[in-house]
Amino acid sequence: MIDKKIKIKITDDCQIFAKTMGIKGQDCLEYIELLEQLLDAKTVDSNYTEEYYQTEIQSFRQNKQFLKEGD
Repeated sequence: MIDKKIKIKITDDCQIFAKTMGIKGQDCLEYIELLEQLLDAKTVDSNYTEEYYQTEIQSFRQNKQFLKEGD
């Protein structure tokens, strides 16, 4: 499983840059909205990473049990 991360860079002139990593599809947009709220900031420009165009694949393991009927 890949960790979901946000890399944040704050420059000397107070610009904030953020990049999501390990977050596939449109889920990354929710994190950007959260950052805007936490930092009291507004997104001025954004670009999508390759992960934006990918989908999160979740696998589910299914255990099946079969009961053997008695004679």
